[in-house]
Amino acid sequence: MEEVTEERVDQVTLDITDGVATVVIDRQHVLNAVDGTAQARLNEIWDQLEHDPSVRAVVITGAGTRAFCVGADMSASAVDKTGLEYWAGLDPNGFGGLSLRTTLDVPVIARVNGYALGGGMEMVLGADIVVASENAKFGLTEPRVGRLALDGGIHQLVRRVPYTQAMGLLLTGRKADAAEMQAMGLVNEVVPAEELDAAVQRWVDRILACAPTSVRAVKQMVTQTSHLTATEARGLRLPALMAALDSEDSAEGVRAFQEKRRPVWPGR
Repeated sequence: MEEVTEERVDQVTLDITDGVATVVIDRQHVLNAVDGTAQARLNEIWDQLEHDPSVRAVVITGAGTRAFCVGADMSASAVDKTGLEYWAGLDPNGFGGLSLRTTLDVPVIARVNGYALGGGMEMVLGADIVVASENAKFGLTEPRVGRLALDGGIHQLVRRVPYTQAMGLLLTGRKADAAEMQAMGLVNEVVPAEELDAAVQRWVDRILACAPTSVRAVKQMVTQTSHLTATEARGLRLPALMAALDSEDSAEGVRAFQEKRRPVWPGR
């Protein structure tokens, strides 16, 4: 029997089905822009997923067909802080509770179904795998409205794509299509809109084919050692690494290989 958990609070939904969590920002009236309440709810969701060992992969997306997320809600009722006030109160986890989060040891797939602008682009930068529809548009457009991409956008983009490509986006606030972002190396796969769900599912299936303990160890090793040299990082005794090396998954993987069958992961 398929196990399904679903919650809906302030137009942000969380569905957990067979170890795959799907987070949907459903504020289509503002192109899935995030206000303070939605930001708080997203943080709650990520905190919940961090402490749920049954979750093996997360998909983050926006409702509808027009937008993934266009960043902070700039509507008159939502903007109540100056730039300095916003900077002073920055969320340590970044935009949407995701863009700078380093404590989530589960892979995150960004399903980009339309505009990913400002904070929405920062959430993409906080994901591990990016799958986009052909009509998707990306950009850190804050300079066009006199603001800055303070939730990791500026610093992350210049580290993720070639310098001149990053600066070409940052200094102009322009939008780039999915094919261009794939050529820069930020997007893993671009597909027609009608094939987006199937493409995301392929990536999910590839993750689920791997040992859960190994996947968690890989994610933790990457997020916790980016400031170290490769040699220094190799010697770090991280909790997820030690758990993976001494796991039932490790033993099952070897047995399955020897017996020429698919592994059945205990997840521990």
